[in-house]
Order: sequence, then structure tokens, then C-alpha cells
Amino acid sequence: MGRKIVIALGMLVVLAALGFLATRIYASMQTGDDVPAPAVGSSAPAATAAVADLDGDWTVADGSEAGYRVDEVLSGQDVTVVGRTEHVTGSGTVADGELTAATVEVDLASITTDESARDGQFQGILDTRTFPTATFELTAPVDVAAVADGETVTVDAPGSMTIKGTTRDVTAGLEIRLADDGGDVVAELAATVPVTFADYGVQAPDLGFVTVEDTGFVEAELTLSR
Repeated sequence: MGRKIVIALGMLVVLAALGFLATRIYASMQTGDDVPAPAVGSSAPAATAAVADLDGDWTVADGSEAGYRVDEVLSGQDVTVVGRTEHVTGSGTVADGELTAATVEVDLASITTDESARDGQFQGILDTRTFPTATFELTAPVDVAAVADGETVTVDAPGSMTIKGTTRDVTAGLEIRLADDGGDVVAELAATVPVTFADYGVQAPDLGFVTVEDTGFVEAELTLSR
């Protein structure tokens, strides 16, 4: 084997190794594994109240956030991507210890990840110029009376989710508790909603070097006040 061929083969091996290493480094930089799933109890101590004091209208307050979590395969490397926005609005109504109505609206165009190119693709796929928001609406009452005792209530909440102009029935996994926010009692709510993108007319991207899974999660951490 000639010296030039040996050198060429050596260069190919080095380039392949560098490409593999670069992919691993890029994947590690893009991971959302360090972004915890939604949960309550991190911002304020638990609070208690009479069940009757839960009744009334609650509104999503500043500091709330929502977004998505989805897995990708990037050049053979598993990557978890998490997008978030604080542009969240909504409200809920409690009567006799039951959450009887709730609506949450998220500004999709403001959701960001750690990569602006991905964010632009996300907005294009969801056509956020035409459909700028996603909405969840509760469709059946949920018993939340136990939060009055300072407990964290974990429930499945039936609802409807609207994304890209399409509405589907979903089930949101909720954690709810009361918290003491500087003397004011607020409600903390963490929500996780599994979604299949095709249900909303969304085709998960497959660009060859990166493949996005066709299922993911809509997530939210909300603070509600009165």
C-alpha cells in the first residue's frame, strides 16, 4: 500500500472520529435532560385553608411557564429537547372543593429552546403566524379538596387540547397544592399532557441527521392567585 493511500486512510479515520466527537459534544449541549419535569413545591412552603376558602376564581400569575418536551435522535445520539415560555394566561374556578372549569392558553411563537434554528423550524411547522396559541380546557370536574389540608393532590384531568386549529381530547396529569407566597395563599399547579403530533396535523421532522419522535409532552408549571 502506497504512502499516499496510508495517509489518506489515516485522514479519513481522523475526520470520522472528529465528526463522531463533534456530534456527541453538540448533542450534549442540546440536551434538555437537565430541565426537570413540572412539579410543585419548589417555590414556597405549603399552606392550608378551609375547603370553602378554595371556592372562587383563580388566575394564572406572573412567573408561570409552559412548553414542550420531545426526544430526538441526532446522528445516532439520543437528545431530549425542552422549550419554554412565560407567556401563559388562564384561569380556573373551584366550587365545593372541585375544580369545575379551567382554561390555559400558551403563546407558541414565544417558546424558545437552546437553539434558535430549531425554534424557527418549530414555529414554521406549527404555523404560529396563523395559529399563534395552544389551548387546554378542562372538560369534567376534578376533586381538589385535599389541597386545603396542605396536601399535594395528584389527579388526571380530562380536557381538550387545541393546537394548530385542531382540537383533541386529552388527559392532563396534574399536581396541585396550596403555597404561602409572602403571606398570600396561592395555588401551584404542574401539568403534563402526552401528545401525538399527527393528531394535530403536525409531521415530526426527519432531516436525515436528526429525527424527532412522533410523540412528546406539553408541560406547564403555573402559579394561580385570586
